[in-house]
Amino acid sequence: MASVFVTRKIPTVGVDLLKKAGHEVDVSEKDGVLTKEELVAELGKKEYEAVLCLLTDTIDGEVLDAAPHAKIFANYAVGYNNIDLDAAKGHGVTVTNTPGVLTDTVAEYAFSLMLVVAKRIAEADRFTRAGKYEGWAPELLLGSDLKGQILGILGAGRIGSGVATRASRGLGMNVIYYDVKRNEALEGEIECTFKETVEEVMKEADVVSVHVPLLDATKHLINKERLALMKKSAYFINTSRGPVVDEAALVDALREGVIAGAGLDVYENEPALAPGLAELPNVTITPHIASASEGTRNKMSEMAAQNIVDFLAGNTPPNVVS
Repeated sequence: MASVFVTRKIPTVGVDLLKKAGHEVDVSEKDGVLTKEELVAELGKKEYEAVLCLLTDTIDGEVLDAAPHAKIFANYAVGYNNIDLDAAKGHGVTVTNTPGVLTDTVAEYAFSLMLVVAKRIAEADRFTRAGKYEGWAPELLLGSDLKGQILGILGAGRIGSGVATRASRGLGMNVIYYDVKRNEALEGEIECTFKETVEEVMKEADVVSVHVPLLDATKHLINKERLALMKKSAYFINTSRGPVVDEAALVDALREGVIAGAGLDVYENEPALAPGLAELPNVTITPHIASASEGTRNKMSEMAAQNIVDFLAGNTPPNVVS
């Protein structure tokens, strides 16, 4: 039997799986994210042999030092930019994630956010709730049609491809995409065009949807200069990672009419928003819930726990981060 620490309450399926495998499980009792100091203190209470952490936890050398017996940190997320991989390697710690499981859920959400923004649904909801609706009018809250428009995908991995497929088949949009390498599988599935640069996508697309991982190379991939390339009628969607976008530059672009609107589920300094963002009428903002379906969150919990179960049994977990 091993001791496992879970840094935050998660769907019980994962905790139950760990207990069924015979392990002792402690779940953080705090209602919210542990600060690094709190996490270090919690890890020092026992000789934990595994940690199930979340994207909101900063896992660096100091945290790893606090749990010297823990040789696996299983991230309850697809991304793992919250973990210092070099430090983990130096400590002999295996890092795992939960890939694939949320592809369809996030693709559906990004697709939905695109529709909400283009059709001004969130604006219309606020308008109606505020008692401003006085009857049908021919020019009330005019939105945009998406059929036949150009969708630009930045990052044509699993999720980006899912959005592209839904837009092409469901709305009849024309898809262009940029990635570090050409996605021939996507091109075989739908009619789409590969672009050599981010700039080409920004210039040509009526909607730009971002689906890149957060790396040094992708931080502020979307900046003032690239936003300025977009059509004034275009919309911008981000469900990937907040720091991919220079949020202050996006606020300026929305305020000044450089682009028509945006839909965001992630933010540069979560949970804080860039000054002025929440006051803008032409942006829809949601609280990092793109993967928030009951089925997906349960499966993420199960996958993170299974990574730990396999590791503690002496086997290679199925989702080791290289």
